[in-house]
Order: sequence, then C-alpha cells, then structure tokens
Amino acid sequence: MIEDLKTTEDADRLLHSDTPAWVCKHSITCPISTAGHSQFERYLADHPDHPAGLIVVQHARDVSNHVADATGVKHQSPQVLLVKDGRALWHASHYGITVKDMAAAYTGATD
Repeated sequence: MIEDLKTTEDADRLLHSDTPAWVCKHSITCPISTAGHSQFERYLADHPDHPAGLIVVQHARDVSNHVADATGVKHQSPQVLLVKDGRALWHASHYGITVKDMAAAYTGATD
C-alpha cells in the first residue's frame, strides 16, 4: 500500500525506518512525472509488502523540501528514493525511474 505523505512527520516515519522504504515525488501536472509514477506503482503492485509513500508536490511542497533536506538529494519530480535510517540508499528521477532499476536497488539494499 502506498501512503500519502502529507506532513513531515509522515515522511519521517519512512525516512527513519530500519527497513528500506520508497518515497515517490509526483507532479500531477507533468506528463514525465506520470510516466515515473506509473513505474513506481507497477513496481509496488508486484511488491505490496515494501513500505512506500507518495508526495504530490503541488499539495505538499514542504514535505518534498523536507525529504530533500533530510536526505541531501536535490528535489526533482518525478523522483523516487529508497531510504533507510534517515538516508537515501538510491534515487532516480524522470525516465530513470524504472521497475527494473527499482528492483535492483531494493535487492542491493537488502543483501
């Protein structure tokens, strides 16, 4: 299940998880973001047990900025980050967001 991250506290629950978790930044007005979001959802459809959150940047810009500040990963949208213990283990943006790369990143983070 994908949690809607509306507050910095919502984001912090995933950012500081002791297991890898996904954070997706999505712009509802950008066609490229729609493509990245689609890859994110496809990946999670096959991995529903992986913790994941979605930030709609138009509705939660402060949350998006908080994630950028907390991880040191400059904001982009679309953007997907794999986070654990307050840091980004992996991130991609735009057409770099693919099911295949997300799977490889998660496998690498749990080996």
